[in-house]
Amino acid sequence: MSSIRFIHTADLHLDSPFKGMTGLPAERLHALRESTFTAFSNLIEYALKSKPDFVLIVGDIYDGENRSLRAQKKFHDGMEKLNTIGIPVFITHGNHDHLAGRWTRFSLPSNVHVFDGNVKEAQLRVNNQEVSIYGFSYKERHVHEAIIEHYPVAGNQNSYHIGMLHGSLAGDQTHDVYAPFTKTELLEKHYDYWALGHIHLRQSLHAEPPIVYPGNLQGRHRNESGEKGFYEVELSKTGASLQFIPSSAIVFERIEVSCGGISHANEWLAACTDVVDTYRTRFGSCIVELTMTDVGYEAAELFGQSTEAEWLEVLREGLDDQESFIWIQKITFNKQTQSAAITSTLVQSVLGQMNGWTEAEWKAVLKDVYQHTRGVKYLDVLSEEDIRDIQTGAASLLTAEMMELK
Repeated sequence: MSSIRFIHTADLHLDSPFKGMTGLPAERLHALRESTFTAFSNLIEYALKSKPDFVLIVGDIYDGENRSLRAQKKFHDGMEKLNTIGIPVFITHGNHDHLAGRWTRFSLPSNVHVFDGNVKEAQLRVNNQEVSIYGFSYKERHVHEAIIEHYPVAGNQNSYHIGMLHGSLAGDQTHDVYAPFTKTELLEKHYDYWALGHIHLRQSLHAEPPIVYPGNLQGRHRNESGEKGFYEVELSKTGASLQFIPSSAIVFERIEVSCGGISHANEWLAACTDVVDTYRTRFGSCIVELTMTDVGYEAAELFGQSTEAEWLEVLREGLDDQESFIWIQKITFNKQTQSAAITSTLVQSVLGQMNGWTEAEWKAVLKDVYQHTRGVKYLDVLSEEDIRDIQTGAASLLTAEMMELK
């Protein structure tokens, strides 16, 4: 049997509003709000060049149940481009764009097959091979039923059998559980490939046969970090080859910046710039959160001299000058850094007070020891050298105690 080749994508979330992204300049905010459309366009352009046998889109094409007219037009135009070169597309709707939503209908071109609210089989021939594709669309937003029970067991093993399922593993509480299934239930259907959707983290649940979440096309917030995209799959009866294709217009990332050896603001700016430029080169435009690590004594003292808002403002001004933009959403001084800064500031304050004491003030501080009736016979007369030794010991003890408090 010859192999077949197809694209597996899911969770496009076209027209996602990107709520909560405050502070972005207007042109950057516009680029972010357009990013789901840009990622979709990247998918279409890749398909036009790659010319797969067909495309699978497994749910949540739109971000909301009341699909905007603009989002539908963008999607329609993408499908029409695929139609011009004869690429079939099979789509299901998920919990975000379920069939009970209210929207102005946009008809789709003839190459698009939309699964309805019941599990159905769609058939096509690829390279003289029969391919059966099974799927369903959500009738309403909340589907708690185990729809997997309605998928038929594969019959003719000389054909290819592919399941499309927008849902989640039963018992997995890290995400809203809809259309729950177990891996055993999927395997019992004897399909050659399971094309999953709903979970935005790219992952493979099983290798042979592949049970795959491609993740979403475009990250939408800090918890959807990293490169997003889709899979191009080459499938045969002896195995499968999956190639991840990036599509993100903007990547969300959390980045650590080592502050080892830093004692001046320009050194810190250079360290941050080097790190984010590496990500800019790799991913293009990014929205990042920076966490300071390896903070020594001098760096902690440096950070304590200005507020996080001031450090953030200075860093943003130094980075926002290129077409592929890096937007620093947040700077985090982790607990260790904050403790180090507090320790540094407090210790320096106390040591500054101690350094300013006169000999008379030192004697006043130490009078309880030197005037003790039983202990005085063991002590020599307090000298300037003794005061210096006591001062050094007090500084070491104070620093050690403060570090223990962290």
